[in-house]
Amino acid sequence: MKLHFKKTGAGKPLIIVHGLFGSSDNWFSIAKELEKNYTLYLVDQRNHGDSPHSEEWNYTVMADDLKELMEDERIRSAYFMGHSMGGKTVMKLAMNYPDLVEKLIVADIAPRFYPLHHQQILEGLNAVPVDQLKSRKEADDILTEYIKIPGIRQFLMKSLGRDDNGKFIWKINLPVITEKIGNVGEELKSDAPFEKPTLFIGGANSDYITEKDKVDIERFFPNSRLVYIKDAGHWLHAEQPAAVIETVKAFLK
Repeated sequence: MKLHFKKTGAGKPLIIVHGLFGSSDNWFSIAKELEKNYTLYLVDQRNHGDSPHSEEWNYTVMADDLKELMEDERIRSAYFMGHSMGGKTVMKLAMNYPDLVEKLIVADIAPRFYPLHHQQILEGLNAVPVDQLKSRKEADDILTEYIKIPGIRQFLMKSLGRDDNGKFIWKINLPVITEKIGNVGEELKSDAPFEKPTLFIGGANSDYITEKDKVDIERFFPNSRLVYIKDAGHWLHAEQPAAVIETVKAFLK
């Protein structure tokens, strides 16, 4: 699949991959601080942002999408950074195509299985009658019944766009994501470990990377280290952008 992406900066390519319900815009502020040293590719994963929709949605095809992007851009190898679902996508890429990945950064996710925990969000998104919607406020009012935290609603509303006729649409492929949400939590496995430098960044207030996860991390990524960002939860790049930027810069030097 030909993914939509934004390209900026100069230097060694660094490909950044967002998480579930997100888009390339989620990493824009981080990118502004990195584009002096790297050629950045901010990617919309399939069924998200401005990339095409597909019934096929799993980590194998999402990793292959990144491989295709590299072929189209004539990139032989690159640095990769992915958050949450995007972190699993870049881990899968590194497992399947290690020659394509020079260094790997995984933000607040481990290769293990994660149980379903987005049902409330999906219920809220599916409750919004986008074909009858008159305003963004109307959508926010409906989402408020399901999602109490304003910051999460604001993040989700970034996926509310308009079609060529000016009608509201979800830019995410909501039917497929709803049907196949279990794929997001699937465990990643590999017969061979990824031996190149890898950095796992966890939010100190997040439970996505636990002490137990270190066993799998070290098994699949033996040349890795784990750093926790103080005063940050799962959305560490939004909560502590300066700390994330400095951590990334130090690792990629």
